[in-house]
Amino acid sequence: METETVGCDGGGGALGHPMVYLTLSDSGRADCPYCGRRFVLKPGAKAGHGH
Repeated sequence: METETVGCDGGGGALGHPMVYLTLSDSGRADCPYCGRRFVLKPGAKAGHGH
């Protein structure tokens, strides 16, 4: 990932889950509470600050 906020819907379709938005932690990671999918900030990318 290159952003500090991500959205996860479990892949959509009948097997998906409600859309949730996650903010990456200081370690640059976030796990979806529904499906367990892990999002990781790309090496070298810097977490920016929103508007």
